[in-house]
Amino acid sequence: MKRAIKFTVLVMLTASLASAQAAAPAPSAADFAPFQQWMGAVLTGDAATLKSLYSTDPAAAIEVKRVNQDAAADTAYWMGLRAKTMKVQIIRLVIRPDRASVIFSADIVSGANGEKISVTDAQGWKKQGEQWRIVGAERTDSPQLQQPADMKKDIYPSSADAHAEIREAEARAAQLHKRLILVFGANWCFDCHVLDLAFQRPDLAPIVNANYEVVHVDIGDDSKKNADIAQEFRTTLDQGVPVLAVAESDGKVVYSQKEGEFEDARALTPQALADFLNKWKP
Repeated sequence: MKRAIKFTVLVMLTASLASAQAAAPAPSAADFAPFQQWMGAVLTGDAATLKSLYSTDPAAAIEVKRVNQDAAADTAYWMGLRAKTMKVQIIRLVIRPDRASVIFSADIVSGANGEKISVTDAQGWKKQGEQWRIVGAERTDSPQLQQPADMKKDIYPSSADAHAEIREAEARAAQLHKRLILVFGANWCFDCHVLDLAFQRPDLAPIVNANYEVVHVDIGDDSKKNADIAQEFRTTLDQGVPVLAVAESDGKVVYSQKEGEFEDARALTPQALADFLNKWKP
């Protein structure tokens, strides 16, 4: 399900559309009426309306921390919050005639006990006849890593020569007795932005800066760009991104991601990242 959502529903941007969106005003819930309807159902506790906004054919695919769920479980979660207030920030919204994707963060106050809850969600919508419905969603409850407010940072410049950047990073790593971390990803990838922010945390940045040269390798809109580099560093791009590989300054691979370990970066903990960085440092 994860690959289907991110690479089919949520990843719908061409380079020109991404550039246009970067220059546009920040999107809001008001820009996509079906999402407003979804929010309204959550806030009013209208389970019937909420349920009707999930696709049944095909069945909506929901994922929470890499565990597959269904629309009934997602509906039960949102109804169970008994949201008294819900402050929503739209991180990315892309709308086409028959499909849409929305990534948002929500700060919720529960009407049951006044508990404050944070959620990040990525929803893929499809127009079925005259009705928009959710066909997939990836939800992260109470994320411990900072979630980006937008996705405008150009982490993966399209003009970058990854081969040249790797050679330059290898030279610096040899001189400074460091290793390389290659981060395969793309600007459209929400989790790539989460990981980029995480590497700048005051508790993680010193580990990164002292031990690694970081190279961002763009996989493009179709996940095929720089595929030769992924093959060279013995990793795979078919489990979602970001994908990490760690190598010596001479290019010898010491770690290569195979099972999508960082694909759900939004749900990782600072300690998990610190453990990884300390494990593979020189």
